Amino acid sequence: MQGYDRARFARDVGAGLTVGVVALPLAMAFAIASGLTPQAGLWTAILAGLAISLLGGSSVQIGGPAGAFIVIVYGIIERYGVANLLIATACAGVVLFTMGLLRLGRLVRYVPVSIVIGFTNGIAVLIAASQIKDWLGLSIAKMPADFFTQLATMAAHLASFNPYAFGLGLACLGGLFLWPRLWHARLQARLPVSVPGLKEASEVGARVPGPVVALVTLTLLSWYFSFPVETIGSRFGAIPQALPSFVLPAFSWATVKLLVTPTVTIALLGAIESLLCARVADQLSSLPRHDPDQELMAQGVANFIVPFFGGMPATGTIARTVTNIRSGGTSPVAGVVHALTIAAVVLIAGPLAGLVPLSVLAGILLFVAWNMGDWREFGHLGKYSADYRVKLLGTFALTVIFDLTVAVQVGLAAACILFVRKMSSLFRVEQVRKDGALIEFRLYGSLFFGAADKIDHVVLAVENGPPEPVVVLDALHLVHLDTSGLDALRQLHKVVLLRGGTLHLENLQPQPCEVVQRAGFAAELAQNLASEEVAA
Repeated sequence: MQGYDRARFARDVGAGLTVGVVALPLAMAFAIASGLTPQAGLWTAILAGLAISLLGGSSVQIGGPAGAFIVIVYGIIERYGVANLLIATACAGVVLFTMGLLRLGRLVRYVPVSIVIGFTNGIAVLIAASQIKDWLGLSIAKMPADFFTQLATMAAHLASFNPYAFGLGLACLGGLFLWPRLWHARLQARLPVSVPGLKEASEVGARVPGPVVALVTLTLLSWYFSFPVETIGSRFGAIPQALPSFVLPAFSWATVKLLVTPTVTIALLGAIESLLCARVADQLSSLPRHDPDQELMAQGVANFIVPFFGGMPATGTIARTVTNIRSGGTSPVAGVVHALTIAAVVLIAGPLAGLVPLSVLAGILLFVAWNMGDWREFGHLGKYSADYRVKLLGTFALTVIFDLTVAVQVGLAAACILFVRKMSSLFRVEQVRKDGALIEFRLYGSLFFGAADKIDHVVLAVENGPPEPVVVLDALHLVHLDTSGLDALRQLHKVVLLRGGTLHLENLQPQPCEVVQRAGFAAELAQNLASEEVAA
């Protein structure tokens, strides 16, 4: 905040107001899609938004409920109930804070891009599937959490299709795609200058968020013509115009032990989403780069606080953060104003939200799901390696079929296995000379547990070679050696000794040299050479 002045404050206030208006429908939509009440999303956006902006490691990141959590939260509620969701969220907050405290923020960067794209696209598909019910206006009392069961349930209730709900959702979805194109720079350049105020009106329209326009216009349309569609009010009742009350969930260690999986899932997804969002913000702005550890601690505080007020998991949100940057936000003040804006709307005009048709919110979430996925990557898979395709498609399929936790665990395991295979293929042993008893080999790459078996080629050459061999290993191009690789060299040394020969390890790089000396292998080689000289 050094050098903060009135001009920056004005820009932050304007950006905060814009983001607050954008976040309002999204917060309600995310909560409803997750199986919670709309006020759970609203107060999460307010409380978590304040905590993340005030304590976070990014100048412009906006925190709150995110679309990525919809499927996770819905599944936890179905399996464990709302009370246990609150406990899991608070425990995830502790995990996130501990990760930041232990300076583990940079480890998230080691998650392969293919896995991130795979589970992000999978979550987008699941979000879209969860919104088809409200978009079509189907009369289904309770939706299952499983993807294929959802499709079967909706297919069985197609007879309850509501054309009014479908029309509102379609108009919302189409409007969201068309709205930014209406204010494209090329179209603005063609506007007649002779019409007074037209240019200014177009510039104002370009700054008005599409979701807000869709929400207001379609809600008014539905209310004026009394369309027979389900609304927030008809399903959840009026949103209270009051501050949320502090509620302490029933806590016991026995319950916490059962919630390890949902806790880890929330913490892992929150960490990945928030730090990816912060990296996007760094690329879009010229402000100082974010502190990942500080950001994780802020996410931890936010997720620990919101469950006590009936909230849901929170993280950094890319869409709102990008809106903040493009609206001129320069500091955490914009995030604070965004949270206060939502609070003011809830406390002043909360009951009006009850008029919003659920099909309109479904249209907004379908648009979010479309923008959330990186669908072009599927078309570009042919340009990448087989390893990349396996990780991306495998994570995508597991996310849709099972859940995010299984997808990320299997994806990371597959990434490790494929990485080991790739690195082992880079190590090779090349025989460069064989002159009587002298046999010389050259080592390339990294001799580690995944490539240690390639030393067997040298062992066979010694066993089938002349007696009393002099084996020379040129390690000039050996860049890394681990204990498994060292054990393979020791086994080679034993075979050489059995044949009455000597082993020479030459031109060692710093890391292999350190391993060889620390393990005492250098002393063993030197002792053997000294014994040979004495015998001679």
